[in-house]
Amino acid sequence: MTDEIKPVHVIGGGLAGSEASWQLANAGVPVVLHEMRPVRKTDAHLTGGLAELVCSNSFRSDDAENNAVGLLHQEMRALGSLIMESADINRVPAGGALAVDRVGFSDYVEAKITAHPLITVVREEITGLPPADQGLAIIATGPLTSGPLAEAIHSATGADALAFFDAIAPIVYKDSIDFSVAWFQSRYDKGDGSDYINCPMNEAQYREFIDALLTGGKTEFRDWEKNTPYFDGCLPIEVMAERGPETLRFGPMKPVGLTNPHTGEKPYAVVQLRQDNKLGTLYNMVGFQTKLTYGEQKRIFTTIPGLEKAEFARLGGLHRNTFINSPEVLDAELRLKAAPHIRFAGQITGVEGYVESTAVGLIAGRLAAADSLQTAFPLPPVTTAMGALLSHITGGADARSFQPMNINFGLFPPPEGRIRKKDRKQAYTARAAQDFSLWQGESRIAG
Repeated sequence: MTDEIKPVHVIGGGLAGSEASWQLANAGVPVVLHEMRPVRKTDAHLTGGLAELVCSNSFRSDDAENNAVGLLHQEMRALGSLIMESADINRVPAGGALAVDRVGFSDYVEAKITAHPLITVVREEITGLPPADQGLAIIATGPLTSGPLAEAIHSATGADALAFFDAIAPIVYKDSIDFSVAWFQSRYDKGDGSDYINCPMNEAQYREFIDALLTGGKTEFRDWEKNTPYFDGCLPIEVMAERGPETLRFGPMKPVGLTNPHTGEKPYAVVQLRQDNKLGTLYNMVGFQTKLTYGEQKRIFTTIPGLEKAEFARLGGLHRNTFINSPEVLDAELRLKAAPHIRFAGQITGVEGYVESTAVGLIAGRLAAADSLQTAFPLPPVTTAMGALLSHITGGADARSFQPMNINFGLFPPPEGRIRKKDRKQAYTARAAQDFSLWQGESRIAG
C-alpha cells in the first residue's frame, strides 16, 4: 500500500468488483477487495473464484455496428476492461455472440487481480456499510448480497429494496448427446455456421414437452419470496410456457433458420445448446433457466430428442436477486446520497447482464480513482453505451417503476434527422463511436 493515498475498499469480487478494483489500481490507487467466498458461500456460486459466472457463459452479441451490447463491448475494450480482456482470451465458439470458457475466464481474472501490487484481496464477509473515516468504498456485491449487508443498505437508503428471481440454465456433457438425432448449426448459419447443437421436436413432441413443463414439480418459495417479480430477460422456461403454448416456439425454442440434416426438414421447435468451455466438453441449454426441481429437470429434459441419455454437469436453479432503487438513492456519479463516500456498482444498481454490470463497475472505479487522486473524470455522454446505461440508472429511469435493464438503443437519445428504419441501429452506433472517441480524449486530458 502507499502512504499518500488511502486505499479504496471494494466489497464484492464478482465482475463489477473485480473491474472496479482493476481500474482503481491501474490509476495508481491502492485497493482492498473484500470477497466473502469461500468463507461464506451463496446459493448460486460453485467456487470461491473471483468473477465466477453463475448463469450463462455468454456476453451476448459482439456486433458493435448493429447491437447495443456489442457497442458496449467495444467501449469497454477501449477503456482497458479486465473483464473484456479475459472474455476475449477465453472465448469459445458462439456464432455472433461472445461466449467464454467460464473456468478459464474466472481463473484469468483472479490471477491478474491477485498479482497486481496495489490490490489486496481479503476473504471475509462485510456485514455493514464502510464508515466514512475508512475512506472511499464501492459496494459491488451483486444480486446475492448477504443478509446483514442488505439490511445495512436498506437502513441507509430509507427505501425498500427491490428483488426478483434469477434462474440458471442446466449444463450437459457433450458426449452424452445423441448426434444421430441432434446436429450442429447456427440459425441462418451465422458465425462459422455450426456453433450450436440443435435438438429437434415435431409438433406432438413439443406439445408433450409443454405439458410436462406446466405440470412438473417446481421449487417451493418461502412466504417472503412469493411476491418477488421475475426479470423478463431471464424468465424460467416453465414460466414462459405458462404464458401460452406457442411462447417458447417464438422464444428460445424458435426453429427459424435451421434445417435438420438427418431428415432434410425444418423442425417444429428446437432446443439449442451452446458451448460452455474451451474444451468443448460442456454445453448449456440456451434459454432453459428453470425453477423445476432437480428430479423433474432430469425427467423432463431427457424427453428432448437427442438428450434421452443426457448427463448433466450442472442442473438449473433459482436464486433471489436484490437491487437498489438507484434513480432515487444514487447521484449522477453512483454515490449513495445518504453516504457519499460510498459508490455502488454492478447488478445491485439495477442493471441486468454481465457486460452491463461490469461497465458500471468500470465507471465506478474510474470515478473513485479521480476522487482519490483529486482529478476530474467527466461522465461519458449519454449518446454512448456507457453514458446511456449510467444515465438510466442515475435518473433516466422512473424511480417509481424502476426495474433491471439491459443496455438497448431505447436508452439512447434518438439520432437527429430523418433516418430510414433499416439504418437506425448504425446511426446510433456511428454517433456513439464518434462521441466516445471525443470523450475519451477529454477524459485523458482531465485525468
